[in-house]
Amino acid sequence: MKIGFDAKRAVQNFTGLGNYSRYVIDSLQSCYPQEEYYLYAPREKRNPQLERLIEQSNGQTTLHYPTQRCWQRLSSLWRIGGIRKELERDGIALYHGLSNELPLNIGRTQGVKSVVTIHDLIFRQLPHCYPPIDRRIYDYKARAACKQADHIIAVSECTKRDIMRYYGTPAEKISVIYQGCDPLFARRVPAEVLQEVRLRYQLPDCFLLSVGSIEERKNTLTALQALPDLPPEMHLVLVGKHTPYTDRLTDYAHRHGLSHRLHLCHGIPYNHLPAFYQLATTFIYPSVYEGFGIPILEALNSRLPVVAATGSCLEEAGGPQSIYAPPHDAAAMARAVNETLRPEVRQCMITAGIAWASRFTKEQMACQTMECYKQVLG
Repeated sequence: MKIGFDAKRAVQNFTGLGNYSRYVIDSLQSCYPQEEYYLYAPREKRNPQLERLIEQSNGQTTLHYPTQRCWQRLSSLWRIGGIRKELERDGIALYHGLSNELPLNIGRTQGVKSVVTIHDLIFRQLPHCYPPIDRRIYDYKARAACKQADHIIAVSECTKRDIMRYYGTPAEKISVIYQGCDPLFARRVPAEVLQEVRLRYQLPDCFLLSVGSIEERKNTLTALQALPDLPPEMHLVLVGKHTPYTDRLTDYAHRHGLSHRLHLCHGIPYNHLPAFYQLATTFIYPSVYEGFGIPILEALNSRLPVVAATGSCLEEAGGPQSIYAPPHDAAAMARAVNETLRPEVRQCMITAGIAWASRFTKEQMACQTMECYKQVLG
């Protein structure tokens, strides 16, 4: 069977949707080596992570770019529609849109069925967090994909509910398939590497860690506001790209005498992230809304207690032994973090967290995804 994928994110993104795309491809080619996997991307870009996956596939997975000169110049339009001719030419049986969209009129492509992964509809849930034009584009693409796809994969029950609510999609058209996280986070980092990372980034001895885009929706201001109710040696380390919201955090910290307890780390190499998790005291994720919450799985695999926000899907990622608080209640967040500092509570959370995280594996994702494909293909 020849399976095609929208590989734009797998090629161009090094976090988030890129990680998801590479994880799906890696899972399938590892568990189902008898199939052929065609990756379609609009333009070339060096990506060592993806290149390693392709090398490991022994020719089973191949990467394809627009072949005609006109589509090379109009690569975005190629991805939206021009790609259909190449899917027919390559004999693709099923095309999987890995990031909320499909080529327009994919249903008219001869002999090709389609599946789309919807990660979240946050642009509908929190419209004020997006520029109006971006919101309209995202909504148009996701709505069209949900309508045209033969089947939809949602990354959480929360996302499934949102698809049904906003687009009127019947439940039977949607399967929830959870993603796992890179096994790198479950491996113990050698002590000398931990010390090297601590010194390089000047990390404190005791700190809360939050990983992800530093933006309003992630709500890290609440974590900062919780610091005065935590032990004075507790700091807050944020790993993510600098945004205008970052300036709001630094301004708040300055005005409230917390600047020495706030650490902003940008541009961290991916292979250093496991050390950050393993050096941290507690992982905090006060995000107002998420599609799933992979950083929570990374923390659990790293043997780190998790405190997260209620209101979306984070309980699905963190399991029953993580602690949850309302996203804008700094006092409740502080109480939750203080609970994780109690030795008996902490050890129970770590043990239960490892067990919960073990449910999210490459094998289960590959099996459920392939079953979805077979169902679509009849």
